[in-house]
Amino acid sequence: MAREILTGARIFDGSRLIDRHALVIEDGHIAAILPEDKVPRAGARTVPGILAPAFLDLQVNGGGGIMVDGATDLAALRHICAAHRSLGTGGILPTLITDTPEATANVIAAGIAAADAGVPGFLGLHLEGPHLDPRRKGAHDPALIRPMTGDDLARLCEAARRLPVLMVTLAPESASPQQIAALAGAGAVVSLGHSDCSYDEARAAFEAGARCATHLFNAMSQIGHRAPGLAGAILSGQAGAGLIADGIHVHPAVMGLALAARPEGIFLVTDCMAFAGTDLTEMELNGRQVLRRDGRLTLADGTLAGADLTLPQAIATLVSQVGIAPERALAMATLEPARLIGLQDSHGRLVPGRKADLVRLGPDFQLIEHRL
Repeated sequence: MAREILTGARIFDGSRLIDRHALVIEDGHIAAILPEDKVPRAGARTVPGILAPAFLDLQVNGGGGIMVDGATDLAALRHICAAHRSLGTGGILPTLITDTPEATANVIAAGIAAADAGVPGFLGLHLEGPHLDPRRKGAHDPALIRPMTGDDLARLCEAARRLPVLMVTLAPESASPQQIAALAGAGAVVSLGHSDCSYDEARAAFEAGARCATHLFNAMSQIGHRAPGLAGAILSGQAGAGLIADGIHVHPAVMGLALAARPEGIFLVTDCMAFAGTDLTEMELNGRQVLRRDGRLTLADGTLAGADLTLPQAIATLVSQVGIAPERALAMATLEPARLIGLQDSHGRLVPGRKADLVRLGPDFQLIEHRL
């Protein structure tokens, strides 16, 4: 039996940071978390920093130089997952943004193949569009945005039944409450986003079965004192919500307000593009150039087009710029997303019996290593 004892690090078990304890790993699985004075010194290895569960990212448009698009196949998904594992992310939802029905069908087929093949790090798929509101299109191609049809619904429900996880971002303006209920009933995680809907429309969609929102505050109706919008429905309700914590997509002061309003349910996403894990400075998105400059990804007209972000960087932003406790910031990249997609019994925590898929972080939350 292969046995390893790691000491000298703070251990984040998914909800709290534990000091002066050792992590015991046997045959690649967590055996115990014990006080350091209860483990033998012989064979123990000192690893300074923070040990935490490998991160989960539910909005990943690409990585390693490859985008999720109509040409995506099993090999591409394997490559993207590997790129993100090198960045400390143990599990991802590769994300297809608004595209044609044919592209959507192809990515779903590739996702089913990845699930069948057991691709490391593949949790399922996120389909962000095309059933959005063109008034809140962001970097999505408005020519491809359209209301949901019966054929679309049937395709998505079948995908939800065959994939381990399927998240679908849609706008209430482009999908009826009945369609949302059917998707939720088939097992999809319905997320509201790219929407100019009213507070009441958002509440109706949540009551129909939506239980998440995509990139909080970005590409959605904002909070007004008489018209709370989608953002207000999220912060006054119980739905989960992804947050791009790069300090660019959402001001740190607004992130602080949101996290004060919602003690639970908000999780970190990168919304990263093919740039992730590379030194690329330009790429193409639906025939348009995306530029990587000074920590921003934009179209030529300045529209934000995803984020140039990793989850360790997002955690550091929450702690240093927003003033969030490290425990909560770490949970937002581990246990919170695991709970949203129903994987809290296998991901997001360091507990005995689970696979020792973990990261070691430095004092500023920079990634030192991803241990498997």
